Amino acid sequence: MRADNLEHKELLELDPEGGVIRFAGQRALLLDAVAMGLLRKYLVENFGLTAARTVLTQFGFAHGWRMAEAMQTEFQWDSDEEWRRAGTRIHTLEGLFHVESGSEDPLSKKGVMLVVSYEAEQHLLHFGRADAPMCWTISGLISGYLSRTAGKEIYVLEDRCVGKGDAGCHLVGRTREEWGDERADALRFYNPNRLKDCLDVSLHRVTETLKAAERKLQERRQALVRVAPEVEEPLGIIAKSPAMRQLVDLARRVAKVDVTVLITGESGSGKERVARLVHEESTRADGPFIAVNCGAITETLLESELFGHARGAFTGATQDRPGLFEAANRGTLLLDEVGEVSPGMQVKLLRAIQEREIRRVGENKSRPVDVRIVAATNRDLGLGVATGAFRQDLYYRLKVVELHVPALRDRRDDILPLARVLLADAALGMKRTLSGLTPGTADHLLRYEWPGNVRELENAMERAVALALGNRVELEDLPEEIRQTLPGSLAALVTVRPLEEIEKECILAALELNGGNQTRAAEQLQIGLATLYRKLKSYGLIGRKSTISKVAKHEFTSST
Repeated sequence: MRADNLEHKELLELDPEGGVIRFAGQRALLLDAVAMGLLRKYLVENFGLTAARTVLTQFGFAHGWRMAEAMQTEFQWDSDEEWRRAGTRIHTLEGLFHVESGSEDPLSKKGVMLVVSYEAEQHLLHFGRADAPMCWTISGLISGYLSRTAGKEIYVLEDRCVGKGDAGCHLVGRTREEWGDERADALRFYNPNRLKDCLDVSLHRVTETLKAAERKLQERRQALVRVAPEVEEPLGIIAKSPAMRQLVDLARRVAKVDVTVLITGESGSGKERVARLVHEESTRADGPFIAVNCGAITETLLESELFGHARGAFTGATQDRPGLFEAANRGTLLLDEVGEVSPGMQVKLLRAIQEREIRRVGENKSRPVDVRIVAATNRDLGLGVATGAFRQDLYYRLKVVELHVPALRDRRDDILPLARVLLADAALGMKRTLSGLTPGTADHLLRYEWPGNVRELENAMERAVALALGNRVELEDLPEEIRQTLPGSLAALVTVRPLEEIEKECILAALELNGGNQTRAAEQLQIGLATLYRKLKSYGLIGRKSTISKVAKHEFTSST
């Protein structure tokens, strides 16, 4: 029997009634190539490249070894050389790869060149272009077959691969002695002990990560229950106000449809959190969520950051590098501060979004990408279109659906729940135990206008946790601008009221801010101490400083 005589019809046996398929006399299975690619993707994402490569290489080796034994048993070969050559033929018939004509012997100096490799194809499908050869299973497969036929260990290594952009996959087989130290890093994947070590390390790492995440989640739940027992946060967003409830409802609805979303709102209002909500509620939730601040990167660097670059494209580009569009494949890419993008970059961005393909800097071919775009800005892009600063076609491409995040001052029902959640998070991070806010602190948080929105509130809570002496946040723990907030809402100040009533509120507020100290209060009110004394006497509040503070607080609370 010669290797060239092998045919499918002689190798393949089908038993429909018994549910058995035999190939070369051995029971075989029909496995979908994409399913094998998904298995590879799962191994890489959950156990890392090293463990995945070790598993697939040794799986291939075992498969090749078994096939060589089956071929020896099933056929009478003209020579051991024909038995060895049959390996390349049989693997081709299995649909694993196609060999370039005249390049069929991995043990020759030329090696073997594969022009079609299912493994390289699947790696490109699930990961995009790689930086190193990726035919791990096929390398192991040919190694196992050759080792069985040669009666000694043969290791096939790959130096060129379609998976990293080469024209074909080139493999060469040598003994360990012949390889020497030249490819020691690649040979280690054939070590049987390495498989156990890699899996042990990977499983230990995964277990420890899960335990740490569970502990962190439990600690956060405990902190939230202690500080804000009434807060429910299933989506990671506080939405007590009607405006935020409406926003969250719209975001959840649009998340189900794979369209581009434009999120607008003031700086610090929580636009990225809304973008994450859209991602987490979408069919892409299992994919990556990647955010890039377009305003923080120069135009030249932004193009490389988004689209990637080829080796030698510019000074410092020492290797091919995929961009964020490729990194976010099958996931969501947030273009934060998209209003800062230059006109030249806007053209390239528009093309990438419309065509769903990108071109790396320094390359002349396009690569398909499967990415959902979410853009965010604190600018008025409509005004930018009117002034010519922003392209109209890009504006409408981004604004398929617009989600506007209201400023914190426009959703005051969210201020205290947000403050309590942020307080719990800050206390957890600083390993402090705090039970909440005093009434006076809560009142000032509600009255403040919050020009910095949620980001300013978060900073205020971190400061409060750092400075708090007791188990609750006191007024003096807040930043000065918040402490100086005057009593009474803007509407109350606009309403015409008796002058004496307003004067009394101001005096009581000054006393409260100064802890009942009449001298400091008089200085801030720019009145004499005797005048302040007479006013307090007319209010019936004359007494010791502590009494004045207590009564003043009572009067202040009652009046509001």
